[in-house]
Amino acid sequence: MMALAVHAQDKVTRTVLEMGRTDNRTMEHADYIARNIGGRLVGTHMLNHAEDWVVEQFRSWGLEVTVQEAVTIGVGFDRGPWSGRMLSEDGMTLHFGTPAYTAGTRGPQKGRVLLEPKNQREFDRVKGALRGAWVLIETGPTSGLALDASARADSTRAAQLAAGEKEVQVPMYRQMVEAGVLGFIRPSKLPMQVLYNRAMCFDLTMDTLPTACDILLDEHQFAIIRQKAVDREDFQLEFDIRNHFFPGPMKHHNILAVIKGSKYPDEYVLMGSHLDAYDISTGSTDDGQGVCVTMEAARLLAAAGAKPKRSIMFCIWTAEEYGLLGSKYFVEHKTVPWGKISNYFNRDGGPLAASSITVPPAMYDDFVKACEPLKDYNPDIPFTVSRREGEPQARPTSAGGSDHAYFAMNGVPTVSFREADVFGYDFNYRDIWHTEDDLYDKLIPEYLEHSSVVQAVTAYGLANLDHLLSREGLYKE
Repeated sequence: MMALAVHAQDKVTRTVLEMGRTDNRTMEHADYIARNIGGRLVGTHMLNHAEDWVVEQFRSWGLEVTVQEAVTIGVGFDRGPWSGRMLSEDGMTLHFGTPAYTAGTRGPQKGRVLLEPKNQREFDRVKGALRGAWVLIETGPTSGLALDASARADSTRAAQLAAGEKEVQVPMYRQMVEAGVLGFIRPSKLPMQVLYNRAMCFDLTMDTLPTACDILLDEHQFAIIRQKAVDREDFQLEFDIRNHFFPGPMKHHNILAVIKGSKYPDEYVLMGSHLDAYDISTGSTDDGQGVCVTMEAARLLAAAGAKPKRSIMFCIWTAEEYGLLGSKYFVEHKTVPWGKISNYFNRDGGPLAASSITVPPAMYDDFVKACEPLKDYNPDIPFTVSRREGEPQARPTSAGGSDHAYFAMNGVPTVSFREADVFGYDFNYRDIWHTEDDLYDKLIPEYLEHSSVVQAVTAYGLANLDHLLSREGLYKE
């Protein structure tokens, strides 16, 4: 019986390796995510569309799928087209974005341009001219978040009044909104980073919708417009921004697809990536590339007829960009008991090649065994397993920047692959992270296709061990 099991495992692995070369569909998944769906923001129909598509794909490959409701947003938000121009003799088309959950225009809206009043005296002097105007806000480098002219500011003010405070300092932007400005314009470096209104997205109701636009404008164009305003030139700006709010609730989900274990079905090897993405662009690298690698690893194993000893779960998380909400829900609700998880592999970085892995000494022999078929798989991207040197690291006590965080905080192994730019594409993830340049053409097909095979083979090898990975030396006691 043992010989038959080994033979079956070898056949599955050989099939995965061969399909990885001849029938790799990683980029097909990436194309659909980026070009057919695009930005997948929490609270939008596009994220729901993406969830439905992922579920359909997993089920079509024969996996067991659980749809886990993890996030609810009270008011939904979708985008249409946006455009803007400067109306003058030397007019120009404007390059800009608006954070999600901020107001749009009611069709094209044009108006004069004023500089932000810096104090109450200046505000009182220009108050009458603010109605129907665009206001330039001079700030330092922006993170892409919205001005907090939000429901939270209004509720704070209401609470102060209810507590009997006679003098309430109303934020200057709120005074400008009440004076009737069309919106605010801030400078942005390029490539433009445009995120969302952190306070508004969860606190908003249909009775507290924002009314003034919040625009991030190419810093070079901002400088030109500012100078014109200083010189009191005769010109206007016109914007047409189709940001739409609609009544919720909008519910978002973790998609959990499983190849069931034949001997230890309640023990798991996990891999995952997050489906939500900012909508200034298409979310191709953050984290469309991770989703397509995870999905293709699942398809390769299913198509090869994998029947591992323990279960392999492919986790497509929601709301990572809003505080790791999907993976946090999964961990805190003990969807899988923490002690039953051999390892969670997270992929949420650039579109690079999984080229090596460094593991605690107690895991080394098991990883060498699991990754043995990868040693000669691709001579151009040699795969290596290394022992981690030095003392164990302290277990993290606060959430980090991706979906492995809550697993690690609870002692679950989150050993992940090192991803490398092997062929020297000079790719810098930070140059496109959360920006308008996060596009399909930034993906590197040979790296992503290679990574899907690496993840499939490694997960399958670990799932076929006779034991869970040792946690000895994983974290300091």
